[in-house]
This record gives sequence, C-alpha cells and structure tokens, in this order.
Amino acid sequence: MRTRLLALAHFFEGKSRYQISDYLKVSRTSVNKWVQAYLNHGLEGLEEQPRSGRPCKLDEAQLNQLKVFVHDPMNHPERSRLTLEDVQQYIALQFNTEYELSAVHRLLKRLNVSFISRRSIHSKGDKAA
Repeated sequence: MRTRLLALAHFFEGKSRYQISDYLKVSRTSVNKWVQAYLNHGLEGLEEQPRSGRPCKLDEAQLNQLKVFVHDPMNHPERSRLTLEDVQQYIALQFNTEYELSAVHRLLKRLNVSFISRRSIHSKGDKAA
C-alpha cells in the first residue's frame, strides 16, 4: 500500500508514469493500474484485493495443528531443529496430503512461521559428529 501511495503522490506532483515507475522500481503497468484504481474508486481502489488461486489442501483445524507441531519442541524431541522435509513428512503422515517442499515453505510463511532449513555441514567437518 505504501508504494501505491507514493506513486499517487508523484502522480499528483506532475511526474509522468514512466518517471514514477523508474523511481519506485515497479512496472509502468502497475503504476497505470494504481492511478486508474484511485481515480475510479478512491483510496479503496488501492487496497489489496483477494487473489484467486488453488485453495489450501488443509482446513483451519489442520493448519492450527501444524502450527502447534512446528512451534512445540516436545512434538519432535528427537530433533532440535525441524527441516522442510520434516514438516512435509508430518503433513503426509497426519493429513494424508502430499506437498512439494516449495509449497511447504509457502504454507509455513502463511502461518507466520519463520523459515526452517537444514543445518549446514562444513565440508571438512567430522561426519560422525
């Protein structure tokens, strides 16, 4: 929303849409859409609209269960740190639903869970440790 308001401020200062897009590092098409939306609908036209797309495979209860699993270390005492693969496996076993790793990452982001990654292994490190 902030970028859209900045675009409008520049527009009302008399800058061209090319100049605005260059300054804000966005496409001219986006600037055109924002200006047109404002002219047609006011500030409400600048608000983010719901996007279409595939609905989530998990319902709200399942999403809450997943969030509890990820946040509570007692749910996975054998590991100090979860990976995307761990979460992917949990979803498959608990909910009988397959997710690609990239989709697991987006799902965790949607749940406001920070990125979970595999701990890096130094090439000269002790493999047994």
